[in-house]
Amino acid sequence: MIKLLEAGVVFTMIIHLIFCPYTKVEESFNIQAVHDIINYGFDLEKYDHLEFPGVVPRSFLGPLAIAALSSPFVILSNLTGATKFAQQYIARGTLGLATSLSFVIFCRAIESGFGKSIKRWLILITMTQFHFMFYMSRPLPNIFALILVMLALACWLYQKHKSFIWLSGASIIIFRFDLIMFLGLIALHELVVGRLAVVKFIVNTFLAGACLLGLTVVVDSYFWQRWLWPEGEVMWFNVVLNKSSEWGTSPFLWYFYSVLPRALSASFILVPVGVYLMRHVTVLLWPAVGYIVLFSFLPHKELRFIIYTFPVFNTVAACALSTLVHNKDKSALRKLVALGAIGLLLLNTATTLGFLLIAHHNYPGGAAIKLLHQLEKDSSGVHVHIDVFTAQTGVTRFTQLRQDWIYNKTEDLAPGGPDMMQYTHLLLGVPDGASKPLAVYADTHTVLATVSGYSGISIDKSAFPPIRVQLSEKCYILKKNLIH
Repeated sequence: MIKLLEAGVVFTMIIHLIFCPYTKVEESFNIQAVHDIINYGFDLEKYDHLEFPGVVPRSFLGPLAIAALSSPFVILSNLTGATKFAQQYIARGTLGLATSLSFVIFCRAIESGFGKSIKRWLILITMTQFHFMFYMSRPLPNIFALILVMLALACWLYQKHKSFIWLSGASIIIFRFDLIMFLGLIALHELVVGRLAVVKFIVNTFLAGACLLGLTVVVDSYFWQRWLWPEGEVMWFNVVLNKSSEWGTSPFLWYFYSVLPRALSASFILVPVGVYLMRHVTVLLWPAVGYIVLFSFLPHKELRFIIYTFPVFNTVAACALSTLVHNKDKSALRKLVALGAIGLLLLNTATTLGFLLIAHHNYPGGAAIKLLHQLEKDSSGVHVHIDVFTAQTGVTRFTQLRQDWIYNKTEDLAPGGPDMMQYTHLLLGVPDGASKPLAVYADTHTVLATVSGYSGISIDKSAFPPIRVQLSEKCYILKKNLIH
């Protein structure tokens, strides 16, 4: 049963990947880097990041690992004649498998400390929630870090402090420096209670820090063609300069009243119940809560920033479910409560299906470039311009399937200007609140197709289910008229 559940984690991850194969702007660097490593090797002049570096540099160590693990399967895919987009499935599937395995290792560590029943419910709860499973295969720095965090937490539970320090150091120095607040709290706790000797901590922290910092500086300086520590620059940009707030701010308690209820879904209710029924589980919970509190001081907030804490909260919820189900035969009321608690997982599943349907329609750029290849499959010499919106909502180098076509992402070109007229095709996006960009091309281009995307939800009481996903025009595929 347990082995089947562990396999179910991988299967659920794959379902999310199949329904949402495209990526968004936050994933752009890593997915493009994986593509370039696989397809160009050491020919750095062809790499995307040198032309479009992004706001802050990111580490190549994650993409290098995924590219290396994916390469044998990419070779097999190429031999079968599959399109280049199959490589994106392979790369994301490889990342998702690594994340799934790290989560399973964490669950096994939970089993060793809390029992098989809690592990079983932990897996079931997580599989029924949307966000953790959805993000497993998404090439974000947070997910590369998540793999290491899950392994570090497992080492903590097994009391393997040396491995915990090295894994923590890798996640902090290479991918997400803010994790020092989460994993640092755990290390502080181990020092205070005396399970981790001060000298051992200092020696291993120094060695891990020096080796890992040297690794990322050497490797990333080569790829970026200048000396740098990527995560150091990210920390300076986000924390010291507080530039991340330019991408929006949220209230201090936003993670608690918005993110956690959405991410944990209905099983969020079980967290305080788990604390009440099994008080010793708070040893897991307080570093996660402390991390979120500390991180809340940063004005810019996103769900993915605290994704590392979701398995911890789910472990507490699993303690509640395990105890309630174990005691169900003691009275009719307890049986009813246990059934109600299990029913929360069904509500989780229904919510996940809704989120998955919304997410499926949330990548109009990817859908647009796929449709362009279908519409112009017999055309050669296509020169297509990809605007910012379509590039941010699904277009990657993996989606650029034709070697005889030219794909261009040059930004800030005047709509309808002479630079735009050099392209045979245009992919034009319509961000939320923007007007349709077709007027300036009415006399020069023909609209080949439109692509719809998610724009909201509505309530239809006469239908079942009563919730409807609303779609609106998000991208246009334009072809230049021959007379021009």
